[in-house]
Amino acid sequence: MKIPRGAAVVLESGKVLVVKRYLREESAAECAMCEYADADVRGPECSGHRYAVLPGGHVEPGESAAAAALRELAEETTLSGAIDQLLWTGSHNGRPAYYFRIKGVTGVPELSGDEAAVNSPTNHFELRWADTVDLQSFGIYPRDLLPKLRQLTQ
Repeated sequence: MKIPRGAAVVLESGKVLVVKRYLREESAAECAMCEYADADVRGPECSGHRYAVLPGGHVEPGESAAAAALRELAEETTLSGAIDQLLWTGSHNGRPAYYFRIKGVTGVPELSGDEAAVNSPTNHFELRWADTVDLQSFGIYPRDLLPKLRQLTQ
């Protein structure tokens, strides 16, 4: 079984916090995004991917998806908060994914943790507040989140 992913949905003034990313690997075989890309863009070389995801990551052994969403939010953005509710379930690169609305958010978003440590020209991370237009242009991933997030940000 693939390790589940917990993700945080942080809303403020009609916008949602996303991690905008550019990723390029040496080869497509090393790139998780190439594996899940449309068939017409795959090839032996990774041409790079520009997309955005919600803050989140894998669920540790003995951890709930909700706890993982809060932990990953703190690790990636320095923000803290509490679970409001489970909004949706889905799939992220073939893994079960759980999306939680976060309430009582405190702090100022700042890129931190592993994302800050490995930030480079070919593995770039940026925190952004996204409205409905941004969600489309940033390439929110997984794509099935777009209509769901649009409803929340309107």
